[in-house]
Amino acid sequence: MTKPVQRRRIQHVEVGVGVTPRHDSLAAEEPLEIRVAGASFAVTMRTPGHDFDLVAGFLVSEGVVARTDQLHAMRYCAPEQDENTYNVIDVGVSGPGALVAASRERHVYTSSSCGVCGLASIDAVATTSAFDVSADDVRVDATVLAALPDRLREQQAVFERTGGLHAAGLFGTDGTPLVVREDVGRHNAVDKVVGQALREDRLPLAGTVLQVSGRASFELVQKAAMAGIPVLAAVSAPSSLAVDLAERLGVTVVGFSRGSSFNVYTRPERVVA
Repeated sequence: MTKPVQRRRIQHVEVGVGVTPRHDSLAAEEPLEIRVAGASFAVTMRTPGHDFDLVAGFLVSEGVVARTDQLHAMRYCAPEQDENTYNVIDVGVSGPGALVAASRERHVYTSSSCGVCGLASIDAVATTSAFDVSADDVRVDATVLAALPDRLREQQAVFERTGGLHAAGLFGTDGTPLVVREDVGRHNAVDKVVGQALREDRLPLAGTVLQVSGRASFELVQKAAMAGIPVLAAVSAPSSLAVDLAERLGVTVVGFSRGSSFNVYTRPERVVA
């Protein structure tokens, strides 16, 4: 299996000084094909590591599974009987998820920057969550929210070596980190967080905060709602569509969380200033 960090020989150029040969650490990026009951479902570009969490979380966000007992027998398999590259995972699902998977066939791969762009129909993006986040009465102190980007950064071991990864962290309302994952794709990092929770039978993730290292996009709001996460916080801006969806689903969206300030775009009553 490929390691999440790879070393490459490079040429370092400093204008006015010259060229120096050196080595650099790069975040690995490889395709992962996800199969459901042997049938190809999607291909995503990801950083190897926590792959089973990634697949489980991806299937939650697609509406294929919502409970641990609906997920079965995840395994790596070799493509076309060739040597196992650890880039193909087959998973069994039970319940209505098999039919959902068949109706959500993706016709193109998803890149490391796109979570839902490969869906066969944009209508399929409006997935109905099994959990009602709008009813979550969680309250989070503003000082806790303001500190989460730094707490997330402290957990980014691979970023320290490469400088090239997104991160997503699930936190309690007191700021306690519950799980942190890294990936070249911010949506993959979120899927790894959600998948770990599913595999430990902790969905819905009521009363928690999802802190991400990038912007708050439409697909991240969707993923939060599908996992029952009531608060999504980002260090950068949300998109207009993300805010519209958050209002519709009842997710609190926090953006521009830097230093001692941030903006609350939806459901501000959950933030105690």
